[in-house]
Amino acid sequence: MAETSSSPPRGEFRAALGRLFALLLSTDMKKWRPRMALALVLTLIAKLFAVTAPVAFGEGVNAITERTADTAIWGFVAAFMLYAGARFMSVGAPQLRDALFAPVSQDAQRLTAVRAFGHVQRLSIGFHQTKRTGALNRIIDRGARAIDFFLRFFVFNIGPTVIELLLAASVMGIAYGWEFPVIAVVTVAAYALSTALVTEWRVRLRRDMNEADNEASARSVDALMNFETVKSFAAEQRETDRYDEALTRYADAATRSMSSLALLNGLQALVMNLGLLAMAVVAGWKAWNGVLLAGDIAAVTLILMNIYQPLNILGWAYREIRQAAVDMERLFETLAIRPDVADGPAARPLHSGAGSVRFERVSFAHDGRDRSLDDVSFDLPPGSFTGVCGPSGAGKSTLLKLLFRFYDPAPGRVLLDGTDIRDVTQDSLRAQMGLVPQDVVLFNDTLRANIQYGDPDADEAALLEAAEQARLGDFIRALPDGLDTLVGERGLKLSGGEKQRVGVARAIIRNPRLLILDEATSALDSETEEEVQKALSQAAAGRTTLAVAHRLSTIAGADQILVMDDGRIVERGTHAELLARQELYARMWQRQAEAEGRVESSPVRSL
Repeated sequence: MAETSSSPPRGEFRAALGRLFALLLSTDMKKWRPRMALALVLTLIAKLFAVTAPVAFGEGVNAITERTADTAIWGFVAAFMLYAGARFMSVGAPQLRDALFAPVSQDAQRLTAVRAFGHVQRLSIGFHQTKRTGALNRIIDRGARAIDFFLRFFVFNIGPTVIELLLAASVMGIAYGWEFPVIAVVTVAAYALSTALVTEWRVRLRRDMNEADNEASARSVDALMNFETVKSFAAEQRETDRYDEALTRYADAATRSMSSLALLNGLQALVMNLGLLAMAVVAGWKAWNGVLLAGDIAAVTLILMNIYQPLNILGWAYREIRQAAVDMERLFETLAIRPDVADGPAARPLHSGAGSVRFERVSFAHDGRDRSLDDVSFDLPPGSFTGVCGPSGAGKSTLLKLLFRFYDPAPGRVLLDGTDIRDVTQDSLRAQMGLVPQDVVLFNDTLRANIQYGDPDADEAALLEAAEQARLGDFIRALPDGLDTLVGERGLKLSGGEKQRVGVARAIIRNPRLLILDEATSALDSETEEEVQKALSQAAAGRTTLAVAHRLSTIAGADQILVMDDGRIVERGTHAELLARQELYARMWQRQAEAEGRVESSPVRSL
């Protein structure tokens, strides 16, 4: 997801503007259209006053220098009052415009960020397994902020400056002579051209800086999210060094960018002052020859200086607009990513049923692997308990991912109550399932919020009942804040067993048709496993249950056990039937029994 360092195509400006105006004209922004129109009118009014003010000032100066004995003092006073009023309006109108437009800009950013966040949430599991969370978050954040920047600086700064230049050129050409609009246009063109050429180079430097910033952010997020692993391997200094390395690259790129800014500012100052010199010399020459008056010199100089005011930030604005275009492009590239698994146009909601599951000749291969599943077929009768076991890499977890439709089989199909799950919406499919994974990851919120995540509409009674069934009741009652206890980031304030039972409660409150257990007790000690296993047994009652297990004792009572190896089901039957065959399952059972026997008989070392 990191940005590339290549120069963005010329069409990015047009694409960004097209997307910006498409957003502003969308039905979601319809309520803001009167404010948009009023903001545009205020911008035009401000530019009219900006051009009028210097003319009024010049007339005031002329009234003083050309006065006679009969000239009233109010002549130049009125001219200067008009100048002050026009100048105030040229500054005040944009302030009123910004106040009126603020909610429009904020709503546009909100819609863009929410749309991007929702889209990313909908992308397939393959995308989320390879993304860099920190970099992706930056892309969404920068893309949303680019909307505001484009609105404020392109629509309300650069665009109006062009309008002001045309108005000023017209006024100067009519009132003072053709030479002045030529000087103004040539100066602004030279200023813009030199700024664009230098800024093109600076954009590349800025892009390198952003890439380094993305990498530093991603490394920081990775290390902070996995701090337990970092501490376990005494890798604090290693991670600090890696972060320092990333920030060093960022600092080098930022230094080059700041140095180039000094060059840009010097070049801009040279062009601006040459333009002012040309304007003053030509106006002075015409005044020397009696064509213009002294106030006219002041007027044309002020007009050019007014044009310069927004141009003072042209280099910065041009660079930022280019960067905003790049940021918007990155965001819309993310929005253009299509999920590998998507609802079909004819997908329909899945309605409640008995809970039977069938895998029909299912095959599947992960990227970079020859085969993950090969011609797998089996049935889960309604209300049955099926266990799945096998060596690591046998394809056990892939079965669950296919059942959740995180992937689609190729070939084969998965049916729920006789319906191909590809023919129903993913939301309705997953609403029928409750998952208890090996490592339950909780949100940094309260126990209540984490349990209720399974069913946000569940009432207090359902919440407490789910907690009791998951054997969390005594634990919750012993807490000072009860269900309102904060669990910490990823639930790190809870023990492993407590987290697993919260996961069980979260699955129970969902009231699923299918209960999926993905090695739900393999990471627990024997005593805690027994407690969680009781909770799982109670939760599985009356539900079709599919349990992937490492410890075979947890599925010994299953109605059927599927033994997998190398992506295939090599054995199936009950625990007793599989032991009698003396094949893979029996060997795995024997090894686990011997290992547990050695642990139980190990003598305690005296200290």
